Amino acid sequence: MMKMKLKINRLKKFRERRGMTQEKLAERVGVTRQTIISIENNRYVPSLPLALKFAKIFKCRVEDIFKT
Repeated sequence: MMKMKLKINRLKKFRERRGMTQEKLAERVGVTRQTIISIENNRYVPSLPLALKFAKIFKCRVEDIFKT
């Protein structure tokens, strides 16, 4: 299986603009704070359902947050 790396990951920027903590975002999407940390540090690529949850929370497109 090929390991994917995101070229653009703006999750932290979107989260901080909303004044949201990593813990609060994690609660809203149903993951751990450690998962949010890993995604923000580009160590983990979120699943499509998770990426869609982020887009819904931030009222934007998935492509506005993540690009490969």
